[in-house]
Amino acid sequence: MSRIGKKPVPLPKGVTATVKDRTVTVKGPKGELSVKLVDEVEVSVDEKGINVVPREEMERARQMWGLSRTLVNNLVTGVTTGFEQKLEINGVGYRAAVQGKTLNLQLGFSHDVNYPIPAGISITAEKPTALTVSGIDKQLVGQVAAEIRSYRPPEPYKGKGVKYAEEHILRKEGKKK
Repeated sequence: MSRIGKKPVPLPKGVTATVKDRTVTVKGPKGELSVKLVDEVEVSVDEKGINVVPREEMERARQMWGLSRTLVNNLVTGVTTGFEQKLEINGVGYRAAVQGKTLNLQLGFSHDVNYPIPAGISITAEKPTALTVSGIDKQLVGQVAAEIRSYRPPEPYKGKGVKYAEEHILRKEGKKK
C-alpha cells in the first residue's frame, strides 16, 4: 500500500480541478496546468479533494499510485504558490544579468553565454551572483535551473561555477610540493 497515494490531494479555495480521459487539469490564481496519468491509476474529484487509486492489484499499478498522486499535488501547489530554485555563482568575474527574455551569463569563457528564458519561467537576478528561477511547473523550473548550472558546474578545488543555493560542494585538497 502506498502511504502517499492513500491521502487525497486537498483543493484550496480558488482552485478547480477537472478529470477527462486520465488527464487532470487544475486551474488556480497563478494559471492552469494539466498532466496525463498512466492507465494503471484512476482519478476522481470529490469534496475532500482529488483521489488517486490503482485500477487493479498489479505491481505496476502500485508503483504508479504514489507517483501519480505526487504529480497531481505538484499541479495544485504550482497554481497556488508556485515553485522556485535559487542558484549562486562563485568565481572572479562570474556574473549574470537578465536582459529582456534572455539571461546573459559571464562564466569565464571567451564569450558570454546567452540563455533564452522559456515561456512560463521568470528569472530574477537579485545580485550579479544570485539567481532565482521561478514558475508554476515544477519540472520546468528544475530543468531550467539544471541547464543554467550545466554551463559551468562547480569544480571541487576552488568551488568556482554555478551551484544550487542549498548545494554543498565537497572540496578537494590541491597538489602538494
